[in-house]
Order: sequence, then structure tokens, then C-alpha cells
Amino acid sequence: MIALAALDVAGTTVEEGSAVYRALHDAVRRHGSTATVPDVARWMGADKRTAIRALLELGGDASAVEDTFVDFERLLGEAYDANPPVPMPGVLDTFAALRGLGARIALTTGFSADVTGLLLERLGWRDGVVDAVVTTDDVPAGRPAPYMVHRAMERTGVTDVRRVLTVGDTVLDLEAGTNAGAGIVVGVLSGGVPRAVLEAAPHTHVLDSVADLPGVLDGVLAPTA
Repeated sequence: MIALAALDVAGTTVEEGSAVYRALHDAVRRHGSTATVPDVARWMGADKRTAIRALLELGGDASAVEDTFVDFERLLGEAYDANPPVPMPGVLDTFAALRGLGARIALTTGFSADVTGLLLERLGWRDGVVDAVVTTDDVPAGRPAPYMVHRAMERTGVTDVRRVLTVGDTVLDLEAGTNAGAGIVVGVLSGGVPRAVLEAAPHTHVLDSVADLPGVLDGVLAPTA
């Protein structure tokens, strides 16, 4: 029985048109980084300050992390104003299915608390939709460290990590779930990472999207690793 589902946000439960990675790329380029799109893609799912620090080392001003982060937040807010994020297809039905199984629901994200608050505000998910939200501001290190999953357990009163399900669209999501000891570690293709890349990372299932998760929980699919 699953006691807790800890799900990533952008690319997993929320469709935001890759605005976060465009904003990240624009912000670091404004501060002198020569980072390419593939350079930025390597940091999918990571803490954004950590990503900025690494990307600024590519020809930029490595001392400008906080200034770049402020620019990133501003650019992302503008992007969300122009094209508001929406729930991924089927995600609310999946939340209902999880609740029907008695599971608590947490969102974990590589965003800061401010960015996450902005996103949840746009979605109308501030109250009642999930039981806990964990951001990189809440932990000593972001993915692939296990701390966000464990903090979600703490906040939802779950003590058996074997009864935890994690879901994410990046390799770092899968590594974090595995490092946390989660009983089920699911990768989803909705964030654009190729299947072969996710399947090369530690996982129990790789699915097209969160909408397919109830089938796994019903035992329709067998583990792939």
C-alpha cells in the first residue's frame, strides 16, 4: 500500500512550456555565460542556484549567482504571466486515484519557495490540492540527494520509505527517489527527456505521463527494472 506519493512539479504534474529552462538560459547568458541549450538541459530537475553557479562557470561571472537568480525569477514570472502553467492532462484524476488508495500527496521541486509559490498561485493549488510542498529552500541539498523525499515524509507523517512512490521527468528525479529508498520510482516522458535516457537511470517504471500511474498502482504494468 502506498502511503505517500511525492511528485515533481514542472514537466511531471505541471505543463509550463519549458519556461523555467528558457528563463534559466536567458538569465545566465545575461551574466556572461556561454551555456548552450544542452548545457542547461543537464541541470533539469536540479536546484536552480546550483544550476546557475555551474552555468556561470562557463564563461560567465561565477560570483553573480544571486543577481542571476533574481533575474531568473523575474524572467520566469513574466513567462508565466504571458502563458500561465496548467496541470498536466490527467494529473488531477491521478491525485484522486492516489487519495482513493489512502495515500498522501506531496510536491517536490528544484524551484525555490518563491518560484513554487508563484506557480501554485497560477494553478490555484495553494490550498487543499496536495498535503505538502517541498522546495530546495527546505533542504540542505537538492536532487539527486534524497532530502526532499524525506522532508515530504516528515511533513505528511509517513515513516516507512518502502511505502513511498516518487514520480519525476528527469534523471535526477529518479536518482533522488532511489537514493531515498522509495518503494516505487517512476519516470515520466512528459518533460521531454528521451525514454532511453530515463530507462538508463535507476527506476521501477517509465511511463508516458502521470495519467498512466493509476494503471501501475492497479498492478496492470510490471516493473521494468
